[in-house]
Amino acid sequence: MPTDISAVAARRIAIAAQGLATPRPTGRIDKRHLRKVLDNIGLIQIDSVNVLVRSQELPLFSRLGNHPRSLIADATANGELFEYWGHEAAHIPTQHHHLFRWRMEHAKRGQMWGSLAELHQKNPAFVADVLQRVKNEGPVVAGDLRTRIGPKNSWWDWDTGKQALEFLFWCGEITAQRRVSDFARMYDINERAIPTQVLKRKTPKEDAARKELLLMAARSMGISTFRDMADYHRQKPKDCIHLLPELLQSNEIQEVQVEGWEDRAFLYSDARVPRSVSARALLSPFDSLVWYRPRVERVFDFHYRIEIYTPAPQRVYGYYVLPFLLGDLLVARVDLKADRHANKLLVHGAFGEDGIDTAVVAEELFAELVLMAQWLGLDTVVIGARGNLSRQLRQVSRRR
Repeated sequence: MPTDISAVAARRIAIAAQGLATPRPTGRIDKRHLRKVLDNIGLIQIDSVNVLVRSQELPLFSRLGNHPRSLIADATANGELFEYWGHEAAHIPTQHHHLFRWRMEHAKRGQMWGSLAELHQKNPAFVADVLQRVKNEGPVVAGDLRTRIGPKNSWWDWDTGKQALEFLFWCGEITAQRRVSDFARMYDINERAIPTQVLKRKTPKEDAARKELLLMAARSMGISTFRDMADYHRQKPKDCIHLLPELLQSNEIQEVQVEGWEDRAFLYSDARVPRSVSARALLSPFDSLVWYRPRVERVFDFHYRIEIYTPAPQRVYGYYVLPFLLGDLLVARVDLKADRHANKLLVHGAFGEDGIDTAVVAEELFAELVLMAQWLGLDTVVIGARGNLSRQLRQVSRRR
């Protein structure tokens, strides 16, 4: 019979597995702390929106507080991280490079975005020429190839040079790092960016790699459904469900019954089950604790949707809204913007969940906003008028 786990315990297991249940480090923060974060969450999703800060920086702030913002760039430059399609585009430890080679092989067989596969099918010589140019001249950005004919219509209107580079990137023939000035991908051959010992590591069979990714996902979530596990590295459940019996037979996960969950649930064998959690964190919309929205609702009873692509009059909460974790609950959400010209962290709106102690939440949230402003090098936090928590936040800010 499955073990019974309460909804509260499930929340605490999930938070602890993500490294959010332990106090932030004090003193000097360096690459060892980044490694610890990645030990917990496995990978960091990348997003280009910069209204507050690039989203990939926020998971480190949530777990480390005020830290050097160069940690990810330094780790990438040193060959500890590489970019690939993990949970969407993601920073992934290079030690896990071999676990994604099956996806690269799928890409070589044309199992990717149609336009990329079509380009290779119709003009393989051009793709080969682009690869040779990267070998000879890399790192390069797409603009270096200058193959476009006519005006650029929109940001997703890729010319053939960009398509060729992206095809090669999907296939693992080249890799990429982000240019600091404009966040563009800088493409280079693997041998110049990824350690030799990583590239020489034996490539596992597809099922073995998929199973390892499922296990890593189970570890990073602590407690999950199978769909949660599959989504963590963007695997399709139908392609890996046959591996579930092996994971259960190995005792690396065990089936449990979670209060209020309809689907089967699975507990990672070494998951921590804290008696209490005193977490406090603002979370990126793409943080691994909240990136799979069905899981957020199931675990935290928190309905969350990103509204960046929603027309402004139709937005409920705002453009760039971060959930606020306090204790073992998601208690609020805030619409934030960094006004770098005026050195201000703007809180356009602050919205508390039903039933919270607004005075306590406002105090803790304001403290977190002040910490974020310090981390971003901004002088002040300015509270706007939108949301049922804004008035209380302004009162706290006046007392500080």
